[in-house]
Amino acid sequence: MSASTTGNPSVMFVCVHNAGRSQMAAGFMTALSGGRVEVRSAGSVPADQVNPVAVEAMAEVGIDIAAERPKILTGDAVQASDVVITMGCGDTCPFFPGVRYEDWELEDPAGKDLETVRRVRDEIRGRVETLLGELLPA
Repeated sequence: MSASTTGNPSVMFVCVHNAGRSQMAAGFMTALSGGRVEVRSAGSVPADQVNPVAVEAMAEVGIDIAAERPKILTGDAVQASDVVITMGCGDTCPFFPGVRYEDWELEDPAGKDLETVRRVRDEIRGRVETLLGELLPA
């Protein structure tokens, strides 16, 4: 099933700016999978930096995404992934046969207060936990 070089399943999280939702999802997947899932994230129009409020919200749950940088979405990265989770990137996401796609409708945390970003963070965590259960059945 896996296109990854490690033999582990690989997941790519994509949103427009790769500054909030996709970075939080990648942070949770990396932390919760304990390295058993190869994780990537990217954006169709990457921002200059990760949303500081998203960094703060993740730090509250013990996950440090402060060093992450938004990256541009490439077809190669999508093709190298087993699962691609989109979060509002619409038609800009390249499509490849054999790759599983899911679209998570989540509020964009850009410009929102910490309380709103916490809600988005917690929803992302739940979805990542569900996906992890599918990728790595006990």
